[in-house]
Amino acid sequence: MKKIAVLTSGGDSPGMNAAVTEVARFSALAGMPLIGIKRGYNGLIGKFSPEDSYQQLTLDTMLDIADLPGTYLRTARCEEFYHLEYQQKAVKFLRDLNVAGLVVIGGDGSYQGALALSKLGMPCIGIPGTIDNDLEYSETSLGFDTAVNVCVDAVRAIRATSRSHDRPAVVEVMGRNCGDIAISTAMSTGAEIVIVPEVKNWDLMFFVDRLNSLVRRGNTRATIVVAEGAYKTMKPYDFNAFLKDYTQVFEGEPMNVRRLAHVLRYKTGTEVRYNLIGYTQRGHEPTAQDAAFAFESAHMAVELLKQGIGNEVIGMRHGRVFHMPIEKALPTKPKFKKDIYRLINSL
Repeated sequence: MKKIAVLTSGGDSPGMNAAVTEVARFSALAGMPLIGIKRGYNGLIGKFSPEDSYQQLTLDTMLDIADLPGTYLRTARCEEFYHLEYQQKAVKFLRDLNVAGLVVIGGDGSYQGALALSKLGMPCIGIPGTIDNDLEYSETSLGFDTAVNVCVDAVRAIRATSRSHDRPAVVEVMGRNCGDIAISTAMSTGAEIVIVPEVKNWDLMFFVDRLNSLVRRGNTRATIVVAEGAYKTMKPYDFNAFLKDYTQVFEGEPMNVRRLAHVLRYKTGTEVRYNLIGYTQRGHEPTAQDAAFAFESAHMAVELLKQGIGNEVIGMRHGRVFHMPIEKALPTKPKFKKDIYRLINSL
């Protein structure tokens, strides 16, 4: 094997740079030059000039960015890559560079691209890189632990002000359609309410009653952690009609963290404040756990490609790194922690 390549795809996550750096270190140890593909799969299909599509990755370059947040190689989604003609173009691009294997760092969509390339004869190894933790085959993914720790720090600071002023707080966290960040954050901070997208047709009035109950019991500074995707699965509620007497809203506008806080505020008579943690969850330095996972997964990825093995993804199970075929990993869906969800919303 003469060369291998690496790319980061989908949403950026803490630990991507660490993983690319470790791939560079282990490929150098194996005597295999490394090519970095820029901007995800876009760099494989000729959307940009050659200098904006790929570069040789050396240890001198990579060691300088190992601990940096974000992804040095950039990342982007690539709609064209769903089509066979672009997948074939990508394989030709890699073969023209004398690349014999590709490491793909990303989530579910990135794995779909890796599977397509593997079927066309380009060996690919996937490393889970997403803060959402929505790949069920693996216990964790690069960036999840970091994102949770960012949220925990933020919620602890918010709860300090909530205690000082006797004000409940709504805190929105990321996670797309998976509530793992929200549930882990709520568990770790003593939050009294958590709202996640896995609960279909959830009733806003249930949480109004829950907050009223907490206030009656003397808890006037409760924390409500809500996952960003939860508004899509909410039971229909005409919050526009309710809020029109209090705030300016327009027909057809969606529910968001600010409006959720306003509904809770006017329904409970408390000074509920809203907080959006946002991209700080994705743009933070990786925790020790994420950096260690990057180290182990990069080593396994390079070893597999060194042996000519492709069409595999790497994950964590029972605290140990393992690999399995992409086809078996993709169909698995995240398991909702229903018991934990109920405990948080009942204490």
